[in-house]
Amino acid sequence: MSQKKGCIHIYCGDGKGKTTAALGLAVRAAGRGMHVLMARFLKTDDSGEVAALPRITGIEILPCVKTFGFYFQMTEQQKKEAEEYYGALLEKAWLQVAKGGYDMLILDEIMAACSCRLVSEERLLRYLQEKPAELEVVMTGRDPSPQILNTADYISEIYKRRHPFDSGIGAREGIEY
Repeated sequence: MSQKKGCIHIYCGDGKGKTTAALGLAVRAAGRGMHVLMARFLKTDDSGEVAALPRITGIEILPCVKTFGFYFQMTEQQKKEAEEYYGALLEKAWLQVAKGGYDMLILDEIMAACSCRLVSEERLLRYLQEKPAELEVVMTGRDPSPQILNTADYISEIYKRRHPFDSGIGAREGIEY
């Protein structure tokens, strides 16, 4: 099911719900017969959506087989390994959508990966400029650069007003992951 023009979507900000919004869009697209590919950066596969989404016809998630922990806790060697791994993951996602058959690509936490320099922003910007015309691209994460923001057709910023973490409540299974 092809659209006339594929748009670029950004869900950013410090609030909870950026990935959730992108996943809602994926479910909506799949419900209309579209095919969605999702690549996840800076996350593990220990999240509820990784188990649930592949059960929905039309949604595919690239596995995240390596994890590196929080960026601020990584050693320089881990940062180098993460940069190679996430760069290859971005490349794999773009090669897969370039072959055709996908209507939407979700790059979850790509902006955080760029701001930490674990993914080349220049490479991402080049891919966005060269994307297939009909492809919807959805990007999530904190702190998008002005250059990334300038590529977007949609920008939704999610602000944190209150979060249980601020009261000492840790991430809860099924809610935060």
